[in-house]
Amino acid sequence: MPAVIVLLAVLAVFALGYRYYSAYLARSVYALDPSYVTPAHRYSDGIDFVPTNKHIVFAHHFISVAGAAPIVGPAIAVFWGWLPALLWVVLGTVFAAGAHDFGALVVSVRHKGRSVGTLAKDVISSRARTLFLLIIYFLVTLVNAVFAVVIATLFVNNPAAVLPVLLTIPLAIGVGQYIYRKRTAALLPSVIALLVVYASIWLGRHVPVTVDPIASAFGLEPLTVWIVLVFAYTFFASRLPVWVLLQPRDYINQQQMLLALAVIVVGVVIGMNTIAAPAVTEVPADSPPWFPLLFITIACGAISGFHSLVSSGTTAKQLDKESDARYVGYLGAVGEGTLALCSILACTAGVVALSATPGSDWQARYADWQTASDGALDTFTRGVAGFAENLGVPLATGTVFAAVVVISFAATSLDTAVRLQRYIVQEIAEIVGFRPLARNLTLATAVALSLPIVLALLPGNFAFGTLWQLFGTTNQLTAGLALAVIAVWVTKRRRNPVVILVPLVFLVAMTSWALVIQLVEFATHEDPLQVFLLAPLDAIIFVLAIWLIVEAAVALRAAWAGRTSAVEHGEELTEVEAPAADPDRDER
Repeated sequence: MPAVIVLLAVLAVFALGYRYYSAYLARSVYALDPSYVTPAHRYSDGIDFVPTNKHIVFAHHFISVAGAAPIVGPAIAVFWGWLPALLWVVLGTVFAAGAHDFGALVVSVRHKGRSVGTLAKDVISSRARTLFLLIIYFLVTLVNAVFAVVIATLFVNNPAAVLPVLLTIPLAIGVGQYIYRKRTAALLPSVIALLVVYASIWLGRHVPVTVDPIASAFGLEPLTVWIVLVFAYTFFASRLPVWVLLQPRDYINQQQMLLALAVIVVGVVIGMNTIAAPAVTEVPADSPPWFPLLFITIACGAISGFHSLVSSGTTAKQLDKESDARYVGYLGAVGEGTLALCSILACTAGVVALSATPGSDWQARYADWQTASDGALDTFTRGVAGFAENLGVPLATGTVFAAVVVISFAATSLDTAVRLQRYIVQEIAEIVGFRPLARNLTLATAVALSLPIVLALLPGNFAFGTLWQLFGTTNQLTAGLALAVIAVWVTKRRRNPVVILVPLVFLVAMTSWALVIQLVEFATHEDPLQVFLLAPLDAIIFVLAIWLIVEAAVALRAAWAGRTSAVEHGEELTEVEAPAADPDRDER
């Protein structure tokens, strides 16, 4: 199959989805009001609540959600064949992810920029808020653990990428200071900063940075040292105001994302690469079943619960106008779907272009599930290098470029995730009445990082083979539960909830099934860490999920009954709200 045909066909579907389906959602389901006073204006504090140009908010949102997950997940999932992975990416993006990300953003904006976990109290019940916050806590814990290992692994395997990635931090701070002091557009400064980063790739190749001396001095593995350093960095970075580092680096990374996508797209067109991988693979008998695990292995790039946390955790606090939600929310989901598409093409067309025997090379990389999982990052980076080679870029330079791209995306997502986990820790502390933890940023950040660093430092290859699956199920489960909150909210407002309920039912069914499969696997495994750590964690998440599903079902039934009663009594199916200029107005 020519890769260019797949590429153009999927991009066309994504464009139609944004043009027509997101317009329908904006008009008939979420009823956007451009005059609504958003939380960014109502509670502006210069730290978290900051009214921001929609293009910069999109850059932050897009880069925060489009981290390593839409790269790694599809890179593993093509183990079952590129066609099932591609179909899930396309359908999941257009009909599930767009509605989910868009909806979470709108509902949060209408409720003071609160997180989706807190919103569960207003929309479903008080118990639902506590249950949801606990599930989200476990999700973000797994996100932080997995992404830290992703970054550390790439640093170990690509020491030439360390210098360009580290240089991004001071450059982003400088760009942020320049933009906010001069009140100027961010495009030109961010492009200049990105050019400096890529110019440093040459220097990075000649001055590779490793932690081998530190690791040897303390008798540790280099991977362990890098994990500790990554978490130390996020401890400080997540406590900075969003405009200091997070927003400007996101804007730099948006340019980097566009460049990476352009390299892949143009590389495909110029090289006319062929997808050498099978459309549907005959996998070994002991392989995990693609149904339902495909839908949780591609945990981002189709639909992702983490997106609802970003939408309601940081993005909603920066939205200038409610009408910007369509552009930021739905188009952000389409952007991540495009990245997942490019990951599929890189692993099935780009990487095999570097081999004299494409088919056999792909078979070696995907010989079994463990091999596919372990080699996912290397497969993607080599695939991007293959496309870059079509443009005349040397293979070694293209490999470093791909590593810098993945690390940058993962680091941005990690910064956002740690910040979100701090919010969650503080919210839970507030619920239980532990004020010192709720009010102290340093203590809350330390508590937020304690469990992720333990999971990241577990011996053996837990990051991709094991933790990735548990992250995937928890992530997709969170997406289903966020859709439940959105569905109840939409139903109460007497709008059509069907477009929310269909992906909701599908996700809840797939993730619950996957949790059961994993629970059996963990509980019967010969590794005691899986038996005594991961099996109980899986069981806790499953129980919390079932409980919250019941709470959501009860709330949805009550909302539908109220809707039906209103229709029978001839009430108008419109909302009556206070004037938009009222600063104390909340969504009824």
